[in-house]
Amino acid sequence: MDKGEALDYQPRPRLREEKKRRKRLIQIAESQADWAYSFQDETWWSRFSHPDLHSWVENEQFTKLVEQVYTKNDPDPKALACFGLLVRWQNEKAQIKEKVWLRFVEGNPRSDSTIKYLRWVCSKTHQYGKRVLVLFWDHAPWHISKETLDWVHEHNRQVKRSGKGVRLLICFLPKKSPWLNSIEPMWIHAKRKIIEPDGKLSANEVVSRVCSVFDNPVLPFLKKS
Repeated sequence: MDKGEALDYQPRPRLREEKKRRKRLIQIAESQADWAYSFQDETWWSRFSHPDLHSWVENEQFTKLVEQVYTKNDPDPKALACFGLLVRWQNEKAQIKEKVWLRFVEGNPRSDSTIKYLRWVCSKTHQYGKRVLVLFWDHAPWHISKETLDWVHEHNRQVKRSGKGVRLLICFLPKKSPWLNSIEPMWIHAKRKIIEPDGKLSANEVVSRVCSVFDNPVLPFLKKS
């Protein structure tokens, strides 16, 4: 391998800087009793597509996944969108605890539903006695929109002015780097757990199973404004 080929395998400078910032913020959050840090992402839970699945079999009795077909008279959508947050914090015994919080959304994620979701996240974080939430997420359009970023800025101003509430410290993850978002692999495992091998799940059944996997209550969908 020549020198030019070796350089192709080195992380790009911007990626190295963003990874260092991610690591630094995690270290700060883990050292502060009233801080928490989190990894945020959205995913779609399909009622028809099956994830890749491997299972133990005996005597060649393989589990058969039967493909389901969408019909026009089906009252439920083909897939359901969901916000997810993997939250980690330090407890009284200096142990790192974690929890996944979920909110399903009506239609596709948008800026207005993202803002509603962030309000809910701040309320949940406050219940755990935290003052600052570091939030790592990607460059999805509803994350980088002016509407969302303006809301975060104004929210933090109000928290600083009143001394009440949870301040959001947003950190964008490098583009095309899903391995830096710790909630990503959880989606894959959950989608394998909720499948129905030879039947079609209703929207309510999908929501119920997903919430059960993550030990979450079934909450109302976030609706469009």
